Amino acid sequence: MTSPVDDLATVRDFLRYACSRFAKSPLYFGHGTDNVWDEAVQLVMRSLNLPLENNNLFLDARLVHEERELILERIERRVEEQVPLAYLLGEAWFMGLPFNVDPRVLVPRSPLAELLENGLQPWLGDVYVERILDLCTGSGCIGIAAATVFDSAEVDLADISTDALAVADSNIALHQLGERVRTVQSDVFSNLNERYDVILSNPPYVNARDLADMPVEFGHEPVLGLAAGEDGLEIAHRILAGAADRLTDNGLLIVEVGNSWPELDAAYPQLPLTWLEFENGGDGVLAIVAKDLRKYLLNS
Repeated sequence: MTSPVDDLATVRDFLRYACSRFAKSPLYFGHGTDNVWDEAVQLVMRSLNLPLENNNLFLDARLVHEERELILERIERRVEEQVPLAYLLGEAWFMGLPFNVDPRVLVPRSPLAELLENGLQPWLGDVYVERILDLCTGSGCIGIAAATVFDSAEVDLADISTDALAVADSNIALHQLGERVRTVQSDVFSNLNERYDVILSNPPYVNARDLADMPVEFGHEPVLGLAAGEDGLEIAHRILAGAADRLTDNGLLIVEVGNSWPELDAAYPQLPLTWLEFENGGDGVLAIVAKDLRKYLLNS
């Protein structure tokens, strides 16, 4: 009896095989793709270091034995262990940029990419951005993407996890941004003394109930990057309490809290939080300017 490594020969063969394996498996798609075909294309093409688009030229190319073994191994791990594809590839994409990822960090998937593509407008206004903080940075994708948009700004990538910061450092090197972007180990604001024109944060925000019900794929991600107490708001409360001291006079705070947003909104009835809408999907992202945050804290 032959094995798939002997029966499959071309890129097209492996795309078809991956689709078949994924379609009959209880996989969750939400770490960069949302369907069987896109997952198969990304796995096969990126395993071969081929482009994800305009790749018809390669579909009938035959693979060498080592390439076939590698792809089949990744297909089987995706199906049998339900490892997120980004971890199998060691890469993920955010705002059109590649990032190194592994199980020390969450797989990038924040709607903040859409805000950055639009230069944080209209929320930022005419503020000239000199310093940016990416708080709870993980892989560093948000802060590094911000550095490419605001190309004269200095950016701090802060996280409590030294493991996450090691990945973030590798991404600073990958994008050759070492002159403007640095990592800082900090438990929220505890080790940060600068003031920032923009603070961006995708902190842990998953509540205990949702954490217990998440698909198997999320079990491969670091719990430290997901869990935030019974209601999912432990870190968000700390950010709102401390951000005023770390923002410049005209600074802007943007925080993602996902499904926990109704509870957070209800907890601050007097705080003028703006909940943002996205053309490409996503919700639970708040924006507030420094003066409104300070006014609320003074009156609390």
